[in-house]
Amino acid sequence: MPTVLQGARVFTGDQLLEGHAVVIGDGTVHAVVPSSEVPTGATVHTLPGDTLLAPGFVDVQVNGAGGVLFNDTPTEEAALAIASAMRTCGTTGLLPTFITDDADRMREACEAALSATARPDSGVLGIHLEGPFISRERAGVHAPSFIRAPDPRDLDYLTTLPRRFAAHGGRVLMTLAPECVDDATLRRLASSGVVLSAGHTAASSERTTQALKAGVRGFTHLFNAMPPVMNRQPGPIVAALNHDDAWCGVIADGVHVHADNLRLLLKVKPPGKVFLVTDAMPPVGTPVTSFTLQGRTILRRHGRLETEDGTLAGADIDLTAAVRHCLHSLGVPLEEALRMASLHPATFIGVHGHRGRIAPGHRADLVLLTPDLSVHSTWVGGQTKSKASH
Repeated sequence: MPTVLQGARVFTGDQLLEGHAVVIGDGTVHAVVPSSEVPTGATVHTLPGDTLLAPGFVDVQVNGAGGVLFNDTPTEEAALAIASAMRTCGTTGLLPTFITDDADRMREACEAALSATARPDSGVLGIHLEGPFISRERAGVHAPSFIRAPDPRDLDYLTTLPRRFAAHGGRVLMTLAPECVDDATLRRLASSGVVLSAGHTAASSERTTQALKAGVRGFTHLFNAMPPVMNRQPGPIVAALNHDDAWCGVIADGVHVHADNLRLLLKVKPPGKVFLVTDAMPPVGTPVTSFTLQGRTILRRHGRLETEDGTLAGADIDLTAAVRHCLHSLGVPLEEALRMASLHPATFIGVHGHRGRIAPGHRADLVLLTPDLSVHSTWVGGQTKSKASH
């Protein structure tokens, strides 16, 4: 027997509807219909009339949450715990993110994420490997001792991963610096199915353009861990702006990127090519004020996560807060702000065929938002859990 959600406004990912109901069953959306056409015999749940039902958020860069850091504990249980913690913030699908570390630990993280992805309705959509093939010049808080060039053993392993994850609907995203990886390697990784993203890079605009032609698909937290734009050194940022097909992930927290830069990005890029990420760390969803990252103390202060010398170390934000920032500080229309947290990142990693919209055949991964855009409830595979119950 299907379940019907009605009473709230519905944003399908394409349009905002009044007076409509969402019919779900067996973990998927069956139909979006006028409330007068609800199927006879269905179990009907009436949602608060001032709420908004939207596609669940998709976050492709989550280092940790709920007190868990994936690098510290690269296990299936950790990946599941991070997904569970972020679900209370409206994120129904994510990539646990493993930053630069040694090769054996990286493989351990990949196998753990694969096991979590294989779990039905886990909310784990694969893995994001942020490093280790990045620039020491733009390492940020990544440990320089682990930064390296890819070797044959790396490539043999990495190029098998996309097929293994795809068997469970998962994806492999990798952040690398174009100046640190040659075109042949980029082409090999991309052709195997790895989604490549440029980040932690000091590449010239020319080298970045070459990398885009060789298989790099987008940019990781654009503007951050990259050189500033100079008159004769436009760098990777201008390459991102100049290439219409390139995707740009951004941290919209009012800390990582100046609002004017984000407004310029949104004005220059074609619709749909800018999406939100959190770069979340363990304090998200907890009251803790510090944590340890690869032996370094990270402080939570002034709305920032930073080392003692002030270097940013991830972000203290969830996607719902990022949506609010886009709406209230950047003037992004509500519908587009929601797409930036759902449909656009889903499209970037190639899971938009069943995520990012409320449409027949798509997963019943949903978020119910209050008038102030706080999370009321979420559904993953049609199973609900209110924020208050966590």
